[in-house]
Amino acid sequence: MRTLTTRDWDAGAGKEKRHEGVQFSGLDLCETDLEGIEFSECVFRDGRFNCAQAVDVAFLNCRFVNCNFFDATFTNCKAVGSGFEGCGFDLTTVDGGDWSFIVLPRADLGSATFTGVRMREADLTGVRARNGTMRGLDLSAAQLTGADFTGCDLRGTDLQSFDPRTVEMRNAVITADQAVTLAMSLGLQIRDA
Repeated sequence: MRTLTTRDWDAGAGKEKRHEGVQFSGLDLCETDLEGIEFSECVFRDGRFNCAQAVDVAFLNCRFVNCNFFDATFTNCKAVGSGFEGCGFDLTTVDGGDWSFIVLPRADLGSATFTGVRMREADLTGVRARNGTMRGLDLSAAQLTGADFTGCDLRGTDLQSFDPRTVEMRNAVITADQAVTLAMSLGLQIRDA
């Protein structure tokens, strides 16, 4: 696996549309616009994506270690099968795209905004999304044990994987249809008066 740094990126690697099996060490993409690039089986270590704008970028089976995504925006991006370890997501915005099979345990997403994102079978074990926004997500078969969605806006999100006995949801914002889904997951019978 070859290793690239910010110097390599600025010297021409950043113009390439496809990167496979590359390790990016200390890559500084602050305030960078990324569009239509594919990263496959890459490792990002100690990277900075602060205020970056990514559109139609694919991070396929990538690994992010100690990366900072402060105020970064991802629009219609893919992060399928990617893993995140020790990363910061303050004010991160993810709009649309496919983040299925991601591994994001114990991440703090409280100030992040996820809308319309496909996150099937995502590992969100122990995620902290207190007062966050996670609207219109497909969380089918997601792992959510120990996650905290206190005060989180979950309207339009698929809640079938949510077990109120193992997920904290106090003061979360949901719709009436979602309330029925949660009641059914608890084994309650819903009948007309």
